[in-house]
Amino acid sequence: MDPKDFPDDLVQTQAAWNATYDALAAPRPRDTTALRRRLLLLSVRLWWHPYWETASSVSAARSELRQLARARGAVRAA
Repeated sequence: MDPKDFPDDLVQTQAAWNATYDALAAPRPRDTTALRRRLLLLSVRLWWHPYWETASSVSAARSELRQLARARGAVRAA
């Protein structure tokens, strides 16, 4: 699957999910309730995104999306 096949909003949502998860996993996170609620909201948006209706292999595409969002996040951090 080509990374450019993912809609921008889906990649941005996955990146936001990653950032929220990382913030919640950090030692002594602040406002864990808000972080958990945000993680749940982002999870719902990811799970029910219309893109998945057109993907040929949803599980493989989800995995690739996570890798793509992590890679883009690492590039921005560098």
